[in-house]
Amino acid sequence: MGKTYERIDGRLRTFIEAQPVFFTATAPLSSDGTVNLSPKGVTGSFAVLDELTVAYLDFAGSNAETIAHLRENGRITLMWCAFQGPPNIVRVHGHGEPVFRDDPRFKGLLAHFPGVDPTPHGLRAIIVVTAELVRDTCGYAVPFMSYDADRDLHAKRFAREDDASLNTYFTKKEHIATSLDGLPGLPLPLPPTTV
Repeated sequence: MGKTYERIDGRLRTFIEAQPVFFTATAPLSSDGTVNLSPKGVTGSFAVLDELTVAYLDFAGSNAETIAHLRENGRITLMWCAFQGPPNIVRVHGHGEPVFRDDPRFKGLLAHFPGVDPTPHGLRAIIVVTAELVRDTCGYAVPFMSYDADRDLHAKRFAREDDASLNTYFTKKEHIATSLDGLPGLPLPLPPTTV
């Protein structure tokens, strides 16, 4: 049986902060637009900022669907599943915003992720989500799976890049500056970091 929460604290906060992976879901306003679902999982790249606000680091990747959807309409759902221990699924439905590297808030937000060196990952933005609905459900059908370790491939791949080469990489990729549906994605050239 699901339960609705007024805030992200206590047992709920402990649960989501302990999960090694979470998922983000966004969609454009267009009824025939492409729904996006992405896994996230670099240890330390997620943070609870306060009882209704969470954030995660948005690293270089093959597209920018989440950023494009948030720029258009802000709708986002985050989901965590218990793959170990008691069954549980938590969803945070809310409004998200990409905070880009040249935004004055960027440096202060980055301080919430002290365990992550963003340099080798090609940090593009910090996604800040304000919760509008927080719910959990049983998770009885979610299988047990073990977490062994983070993959080091992302950091190895993007550690070879600096801002200039990241700009080249992003410019060559088809769905970075614009989404699959043609919405504005990551602003290019990549804004310089304020850090």
